[in-house]
Amino acid sequence: MLIDHYNKVRRHSLRLAEPLSDEDCGAQSMPDASPVKWHLAHTTWFFETFILESMEAAFAPFHPAFRVLFNSYYNGVGDKHPRAQRGLLTRPGMEVVRAYRMDVDARIARLLAGELARPERERLTMLLALGLEHEQQHQELLLTDVKHLLAHSPLFPAYLDSAIAASGQQAAVAVDWVAFDGGLAQIGHAGDGFCFDNELPRHPQYVAPFQLACALVTNGEYLAFIEAGGYRAAHLWLAEGWDWVRSQGLQCPLYWQRDEAGRWQEFTLFGLRPLDPLAPAAHLSLFEADAYAHWAGARLPTEAEWEVAAQGMAVEVGQLHPAAATPGTGLRQLFGHCWQWTSSSYAPYPGYRTAPGALGEYNGKFMLNQYVLRGSSCATPAGHARASYRNFFPAGARWQFSGIRLARQVE
Repeated sequence: MLIDHYNKVRRHSLRLAEPLSDEDCGAQSMPDASPVKWHLAHTTWFFETFILESMEAAFAPFHPAFRVLFNSYYNGVGDKHPRAQRGLLTRPGMEVVRAYRMDVDARIARLLAGELARPERERLTMLLALGLEHEQQHQELLLTDVKHLLAHSPLFPAYLDSAIAASGQQAAVAVDWVAFDGGLAQIGHAGDGFCFDNELPRHPQYVAPFQLACALVTNGEYLAFIEAGGYRAAHLWLAEGWDWVRSQGLQCPLYWQRDEAGRWQEFTLFGLRPLDPLAPAAHLSLFEADAYAHWAGARLPTEAEWEVAAQGMAVEVGQLHPAAATPGTGLRQLFGHCWQWTSSSYAPYPGYRTAPGALGEYNGKFMLNQYVLRGSSCATPAGHARASYRNFFPAGARWQFSGIRLARQVE
């Protein structure tokens, strides 16, 4: 039943916050990240604003100020609290946010149990599906934002018990290339399952013959790039990427550091740990991914190439502990490990149309100055790992679990 799925998703968001203190939940480590408390309130605001406000008889908001405090980017809804100042919202406290969630959940349950005309029932089902997918996106953001926050502490606290971490260790993967024939391919979501509007419409696109690396670039392989002077070699970098590296004085990926003996360590959700050379290199920007690809004599795939390669492949789901690769597919680590940068700018598909009203702001207005990532990560909810899913971030973003899969042209 829909209400069971609703309750399951909503409970999982609260479980993600359980290892954290109230102080953890209120802090914001950078403008691009949000406090846990804000994630929990904003996802609730979505259901209150887009469902209860228009469908509940005698609607009254839980708190009138929340309409502004927890609006993210929906200009059609009204004013917004500045994104970079979400960490200054010491009020409401976590106990009020939990009460807000309980109140909205109870009202959604009553709405679902009530009598509705068929058009209203269909609209409610559609909005609930979108709201739950939206909440699951925020569950992933919550984990990446928490990791960024905890990494700023000199105590390097673990979000999860480090004893669990061993189950996520990767086995060595022999790097090989998998070839794909060129031709006219169908790109975009197919079938009756849920998708976001940016995955539509399905359309034909020509793809030249290409090859993809069978696995993601590992920490050990990326370390070889560093030791070869990759961060000092201007010719490997895009012009904007070189300016970015120089202006920030970068010499390694986010969360890497050396200990007193000069050994590499990496901050993880399990705390500070020795760098695992076999694990996929993560938290890399597009600039870093592109520079590494040039150094390796390869390139990044286009999003069409990635989707062609992934169509028909089994989905590997991680939830912080990636599953073993599906045997016989040729390609490993497509899903459940790291999002994979592509060389494709985030742009609308031919024939794309934004939805009317404020919900039309969900994806379309961000189709500028961003690049597409494909696959899913160890923090991605299970239902979000599919071949047509289009994640997107600016070229300098690296606090997400973003990695590298190499491509090359077939001569």
